[in-house]
Amino acid sequence: MALIFRWLIRIAAALIVLIVVTVSTVYWLASRSLPDYTDDVTVRGITAPVEIVRDNANVPHIFGQSDRDVYFGLGFAHAQDRMWQMIMLRRTAQGRLSEVFGAPTLNIDKVMRRFDIYTLSVQSAEALDPKTKLALEAYAAGVNARLAQINTEALGRGAPEMLLFNAPMAPWRPADSIAITKLMGVQLSGHLEAEVIRARTSLALTDQARLLDILPDSPGSGVAALPEYAALAPGVRRHAQNMPLDPHPLSPFKPTALAGASNAWAAAPSRSASGGTLLANDPHLGFTAPAIWYLARLELQTGGVIGGTIPGMPVVLTGRSAALGWGLTSAYLDDQDLFIEEINPENSEEYRTPDGFKAFETRASIITVKDADPVTLTLRWTDNGPVLPGSHYNLASITPPGHVTTLSWTNLSARDTSIAAAMRLMEAKSVQEGLAAAEAYIAPAQNLTLVDRENIAMTTIGAMPRRDAGHQSQGRLPSPGWIAANRWQGTLPYAANPSFVAPTGGILGNTNNKTVDRPFPNHVSFLWGDTQRVQRWQRLMQNREVHTRDSFIEAQLDTVSFTARSLLPLIGAELWFTGEAAPDGTPERQRQRALILLAGWSGEMNEHLPEPLIYAAWLRSLQARLIQDELGPLADEFDHVQPLFIERVFRDVDGAGIWCDVLQSTRVETCPEMARLALDDAILWINETWGDQLESLRWGDAHQATHDHQVLGEVPVLRYFVNIRQSTSGGDNTLQRGKTKGAMPDPFHNVHGAGYRGVYDFADPDSSVFVTSTGQSGHFLSRHYDDMAQLWRRGEYIPMSLDADLARAASVGVTTLTPASE
Repeated sequence: MALIFRWLIRIAAALIVLIVVTVSTVYWLASRSLPDYTDDVTVRGITAPVEIVRDNANVPHIFGQSDRDVYFGLGFAHAQDRMWQMIMLRRTAQGRLSEVFGAPTLNIDKVMRRFDIYTLSVQSAEALDPKTKLALEAYAAGVNARLAQINTEALGRGAPEMLLFNAPMAPWRPADSIAITKLMGVQLSGHLEAEVIRARTSLALTDQARLLDILPDSPGSGVAALPEYAALAPGVRRHAQNMPLDPHPLSPFKPTALAGASNAWAAAPSRSASGGTLLANDPHLGFTAPAIWYLARLELQTGGVIGGTIPGMPVVLTGRSAALGWGLTSAYLDDQDLFIEEINPENSEEYRTPDGFKAFETRASIITVKDADPVTLTLRWTDNGPVLPGSHYNLASITPPGHVTTLSWTNLSARDTSIAAAMRLMEAKSVQEGLAAAEAYIAPAQNLTLVDRENIAMTTIGAMPRRDAGHQSQGRLPSPGWIAANRWQGTLPYAANPSFVAPTGGILGNTNNKTVDRPFPNHVSFLWGDTQRVQRWQRLMQNREVHTRDSFIEAQLDTVSFTARSLLPLIGAELWFTGEAAPDGTPERQRQRALILLAGWSGEMNEHLPEPLIYAAWLRSLQARLIQDELGPLADEFDHVQPLFIERVFRDVDGAGIWCDVLQSTRVETCPEMARLALDDAILWINETWGDQLESLRWGDAHQATHDHQVLGEVPVLRYFVNIRQSTSGGDNTLQRGKTKGAMPDPFHNVHGAGYRGVYDFADPDSSVFVTSTGQSGHFLSRHYDDMAQLWRRGEYIPMSLDADLARAASVGVTTLTPASE
């Protein structure tokens, strides 16, 4: 026995040593790729030394003797901190993820290849002006200089992920930066799925009058009644099984509810306490670790610019110079139209056009798949755009037999000059110059808010499709592609885009709300991203005669839900303070406790309160009860509460109260009954998930921000090191927007919100502030991987200064790039 015991001790000791050695080796290999910020690197591609001064938040301030050298420095800095992220963005745009990850990402690659955005990016690079080309080439050279340093000095392949996934790193090209711009367009688009959902809902509903209940127009003048989708596409199946979106974290395809969003508002000197203009901007995207945003300052020949960049793109997309500030919000411009194309029954290689049948443009594309055989696709294009697979956003469910579905989309331009517009914007000195610079912008459509020292403005940038007034569905439903009136007729001139310059009230803003009410075909959109946050924003802006930087920050961080304040009195009108007190421990008593809590609630979606969780669960259960019997399996697609739908039903607008009646039952249910049953459903779910002590609930426990690593985030043990989870305030409809996941088992996880916040004060520009949701580094062993995360969660910021001395005073390192001697 003693001998066995000694051998067990020896084996255990050996295992411990082996584990320690293994962990130490892995740590050493991973840490090799941590960049040395105090370094002197000899590189080719610059004409004079370049300094990358990193302030104490690791924001690089890049100084060079020419713009070309500065763009080179930004490329080098991006590659130091976000190499893996850049490579993944490029692979996604190219449709080459499966080379690294195998079959799980094959469907993503198939759709991206069909969009063919990388080929379009290569073509767009040739259409750029010489100055923009030079900047993109310089940026690419900077990225490649870092790659060369990694290879020469054996720096762990540049990122820990590159060691785990042995993927080759091709040199960076100018087209790669354009491709990432187009990839952002994929992530921000929502009209494609919206058309499919509208078509499927039209097919599911027996009463077409109810379509505008569940998919209502934003408040404002209405539109003419649309045709039933079955009339546009005869033969289509009325009920089809849901095909959920690819859940892979790297997928750029998001449901409409998680498409782009953002906030921006500006104040003229007349509405500013300091007498200078103010601008606040917080663009919203899906949360990841690291965040998509990267803070940087570029000292160009026209002056310094500072703000948020996206690694892979050499532009400050939201930020300021000494003279001008700019911010972006998703415009919700209808820049996508689906078409049903009829295939020639005599020749499957042809499709019907207004002039007869015509051959598809075709090209073979081979996808290399790790640990599997390559897959060959035949890419097909029509005059209207690429042919898409039936699995994409459930297109098969609305496509008749003998037809295919294609997409017209401004993002599929082969002469995309959007990146040139962004570069010109960085050099603009005034609102008027900024407006002029944005004319070259194509996609994805944005609302651009501008402030200089005297003026404020907001305009929609991006190409607006020119549609025929006789379009059968006005672009709201997939339409027959062979009918000339349905096809696009080019794009409208830039002057047609909505623009607001120097408003008399002195305040401008956008929360993705409806900006103009114009008749079709100059309508901009029927689908807008917000009808709720704008109500709270208007109140906060008009409650003060003048604003300050701090009041703009307060608005940016506001967590009061207008939706909760307006809907709770409506749905609970006949439930509050009615009936006798129920015995403890009964469902009726739990309902009364919940109603008492909600009755005294201000509507603030604070992470420490129980009421937001009760409210959110109640509304979710209520909508599910209202739509399940009418929509069947399609109801699963409506996993986020539609406030206008709930309001229409409970106010019985145009007979919408009929949704409260359960079709399958013999009696007629009322809306108060449905509200009571839904509250019981919500309390039951809360009891099972979070416990029955309602007063002890915390909204933040359910509303965790999920900044997850897109590749390593699900790896056991490692996920605890790479994922950043935080209890957060806010909700779907608050200005501090924390869009919830919607899907079970964690429907209230905060998955989409402000990855960047910035507030700029032109009375004292260097008092401006900004922050991102994680940190500057993409390396999970770096202290800068998550050092901004708690600042962001608490609503704090870091200085946004163009003062070079301030950056140097507490820098974490200075990297000097020295030109190599020829």
